[in-house]
Amino acid sequence: MQFGSFELFIAWDGYFRLDGGAMFGVVPKTLWSRTDPADDRNRILLSINPLVVKTGNGVFLIDTGIGSEWDDKRRDIFGIDRKSTVTSSLECKGIRKEDITGVIFTHLHFDHSGGAVERNENGLFQPAFPNATYYIQQGEWECAVKPNERTKASYPPENFLPLKKANAVHFLDGDKDIASGISVMVTGGHTPYHQVILLRSDGNIACYCGDLIPTSSHLHLPNIMGYDTNPLDTLEAKRRLIAQAINEHWLVIFAHSPRMKAGYLVERAKKVELEPMEIT
Repeated sequence: MQFGSFELFIAWDGYFRLDGGAMFGVVPKTLWSRTDPADDRNRILLSINPLVVKTGNGVFLIDTGIGSEWDDKRRDIFGIDRKSTVTSSLECKGIRKEDITGVIFTHLHFDHSGGAVERNENGLFQPAFPNATYYIQQGEWECAVKPNERTKASYPPENFLPLKKANAVHFLDGDKDIASGISVMVTGGHTPYHQVILLRSDGNIACYCGDLIPTSSHLHLPNIMGYDTNPLDTLEAKRRLIAQAINEHWLVIFAHSPRMKAGYLVERAKKVELEPMEIT
């Protein structure tokens, strides 16, 4: 879609599944299953929606999807169904991996960083986008390289350590401008240094929400993932972001919504509603 002078589209990386209870935290299944029905293993369907931003000065990819380094056991556990990949989505738009000039991570969990690397002819990992600078919060990097027992499974080191070895990483410290019209805002919550990405062009504003608001179902304030390291920080960050998105007419884009991937928020009768918008 055209967004001011930017062009936006989803570099769809297929589907996967996570436990519905974990995705909605303390909210009972009788409530969340109305919008997100679970399969026979209590998993809900999630989409993997990295965002491409084409500007006059470069092509930026926000998050890189789940990647291809999955054995049969883990593929089954997470119900990975890659009907599309980031690379094939790019190719459909005539974009080569070499054309990506910047990769911006919301955070480094495996479903957001798995496509950042690929194997070379010697079987070693290297950056999948050879001409890109990879942008990440310094604090998020520290959480990833020194995980604890609760977070370790979310941070496979092969997804990100090769980026630093290749001198491809640019570390950020707080809210920063990445390029003209592209900035990051640290929200915390899901991870201590999770960030959302803001896009501004010709009076239009969009927000890629990452895992602060992973799906349209998570617009409801109590719907907070059990995966979040600081759920009360998530709550307050969501409250602020949603209010600003309504007041300033932001386009909000969801990292994992399988159906309504983006839209504009409106408040009707004290209830936040989404007016869907296709990003193609």
